[in-house]
Amino acid sequence: MEIKNVLTTISLDSDGKNKLRSCGDGLEFTYSSPKSVTREMVEEADAIIGNVPPRFLKDADKLKLLQLSSAGTDGYTESGVMPPGAKLANSSGAYGLAISEHMLAMLLTLIKKINLYCKNMEESLWRDEARVTSIDGSTTLVVGFGDIGGEFARKMSALGSRVIGIRRNKTAKPEYLDGLFTPDMLDELLPKADIVACSLPGTKDTYRLFDKDRVDRMKDGAIFMNVGRGNLIETDVLSAALNSGKLGGACIDVTDPEPLPGESALWKAPNLILTPHISGWYHLDQTLERIIDIAAYNLKAVVEGTPIKNEVDFNTGYRKFVGE
Repeated sequence: MEIKNVLTTISLDSDGKNKLRSCGDGLEFTYSSPKSVTREMVEEADAIIGNVPPRFLKDADKLKLLQLSSAGTDGYTESGVMPPGAKLANSSGAYGLAISEHMLAMLLTLIKKINLYCKNMEESLWRDEARVTSIDGSTTLVVGFGDIGGEFARKMSALGSRVIGIRRNKTAKPEYLDGLFTPDMLDELLPKADIVACSLPGTKDTYRLFDKDRVDRMKDGAIFMNVGRGNLIETDVLSAALNSGKLGGACIDVTDPEPLPGESALWKAPNLILTPHISGWYHLDQTLERIIDIAAYNLKAVVEGTPIKNEVDFNTGYRKFVGE
């Protein structure tokens, strides 16, 4: 397939640029940032590596491949956004290491009360904050068993938690899991979990998946974690569950809306660890390296006319299931 003009909006050093240049002869690259990219750049591109405003894509008639730098595909799979015939791929598989470690850090900060001790340090207080809990002996329900959920589940199992996973497609259960189920089992499994860890993308099926009724099904004192999309749970529902003590705590890297408004009650909710959607991004070098590897593979595949990986199913918003 003839590919000449390649637009990239991801951060590239000389090694990254060389890796992409090696994907085909005669490739010409335009480098931009997501904030600086223009509609004209998008419409001239045969391939795009990185995220661009979805509204720029409608008339990008030359486009053969849009390789997202994100695992999520929000805004790109709606009807009429992508030009006909263009392939869409995400960067699923790049973020598991960084985000699973971030999740573990948030969880340990909460259950060992490190957040309280950090606050005490600011006030020069030498004070024992008393009882803590442990990962060992807990039951963890991982909702969204892809790269991120799988990495977190493996780490939790290694620390002694009984881990159960939920994913859309039933596959062979990894040895470190105590059970692997499909989403129809969510309501039955929620009351059994001490920790509910969610890493779901933003789709019509995941929007407000955790409503008040579903939160009420959770075990009293359970910990809720969310690193997928903020609209999985309504902010007021989460805030109320923390303030009432229904939830023992929450660890979230995403909110709805983002940025979280300064007047939101969530800022003052008890037992909450909140970070501003930074667990993935490029803060860990390996994340960017993995994104570039995926992009290089797919750019070369499109040039040579071979199948790409991480191709997104426009009906589900997830990468196409290939039985992994």
